[in-house]
Amino acid sequence: MYIKELWRYPVKSMAGEKINQSDVTKLGLSGDREILVVGTNGRVITSRTHPRLLGLKGTTSKEGQVQINGHDWQSPEALTLVHAAVGPGARLIRDTSANRFDILPLLVATDGAIAHMGFDGRRLRPNIVIGGVKGLEERTWPGHRLQIGKVILAPAQLRGRCVMTTYDPDTQKQDLNILKRIVRELDGVMALDTSVEAEGQIRVGDPVTKMYSSLSNAGLK
Repeated sequence: MYIKELWRYPVKSMAGEKINQSDVTKLGLSGDREILVVGTNGRVITSRTHPRLLGLKGTTSKEGQVQINGHDWQSPEALTLVHAAVGPGARLIRDTSANRFDILPLLVATDGAIAHMGFDGRRLRPNIVIGGVKGLEERTWPGHRLQIGKVILAPAQLRGRCVMTTYDPDTQKQDLNILKRIVRELDGVMALDTSVEAEGQIRVGDPVTKMYSSLSNAGLK
């Protein structure tokens, strides 16, 4: 097995960027989901309720600055784009704490499961896509560890999928059959909520080794 793709989402709920390598800390890929859209009530706004956010693209410049459609995230131009997607009054904030994640810092997908379902893997919004995986083998991974060089990842559970999977990554056109299939064929869960046990750097093409674990979450299904 090997790392087939790496994805970083500099702005939570916006389209992300495909990268070739990344530092991995206990809070996932460096620079992932550090910028959030919040409403007038201070709550985080996501594409679950405002899918037009998926039509905006978060990237990182060569200087390390987060951009939205090419504009610095702190610029009036970026804020105008956000307001057009979610409405007036929203603002952008930076959050580097663990609170910015819905569940765990990483989402790991596999080429086997994506091929089994036959849709664009970007719908899953993974951080890491592991290649060379047979069919639905990922469903046996909770309770194991994945080693990538010095990095050790701990898949905790299969991710319960939501309405975000129904939106085409390029056109944002909705197809409810995507989620219905995941529910019907995979019990509504696909890809893996994953934590980081040992930090380091990973890059596309790195070999991935699955290890058994006797730690306390080994019984998770």
